Amino acid sequence: MARQKGIIKLLGTVGDITFYKAKEGFLAREKGGVDKNRIMNDPNFQRTRENGEEFGRAGTSGKMLRTAFRAVLLNSADSRMVGRLTREMVTVIQQDQVNERGKRNVINGDLTIVKGFDFNINGKLSTTLYIPYTSSLDRVTGDVSVDLSPFVPLNMINAPSGTTHFKIETAVADVNFNDGNFNVSNADTGILPYDAVETSSINLATSIPANSLELIFLVLGVEFYQEINGEKNKKKNGAYNA
Repeated sequence: MARQKGIIKLLGTVGDITFYKAKEGFLAREKGGVDKNRIMNDPNFQRTRENGEEFGRAGTSGKMLRTAFRAVLLNSADSRMVGRLTREMVTVIQQDQVNERGKRNVINGDLTIVKGFDFNINGKLSTTLYIPYTSSLDRVTGDVSVDLSPFVPLNMINAPSGTTHFKIETAVADVNFNDGNFNVSNADTGILPYDAVETSSINLATSIPANSLELIFLVLGVEFYQEINGEKNKKKNGAYNA
């Protein structure tokens, strides 16, 4: 990998050199690799094909989860979240003790691995929100809730400089990883002042279909705002939202 210098930056392939843009800047690397036909048919690449199938399945499963929570991730996800979540899903699939290698999937894997996953690596929930909270789920009724104890925002929320307001939100989704269908429900506190006044107890109530047999995921997050001339603007387009 080499870094491109100069005024004109190239994108694409010239001869055996591929030019591309990454987070580190404009880069260049030598074109290489094994012929695709060989990978698809050569017995020596059996493991490669199996890994490829499972990696693709991990990517698809991660996309389903991101799609289900799209409404709350629009302002609280870092630029490399997709790759990080895919890696987590690969690990989930590797825990599948039911299917043979190459056929393993997230349903038979260990999805508790994604518990505590931070969609924004720049704003981790564990170092942003210190409020005691509990969550509950009733599969029979479909009722899901997150309850937060009374708290003083300035003491219990680690907000970026310039914050004047915040909003805590939650979302729940039951996801069918076979057909890609899901049901999602969101709730939030509304925009609250970031000050030294203690709040009352907060209940964020959501729901999924009663008696759902699907896998259920719950996310919790916080967004930050700065009030300027009476208008509440999101802080740096969500760079610090956890």
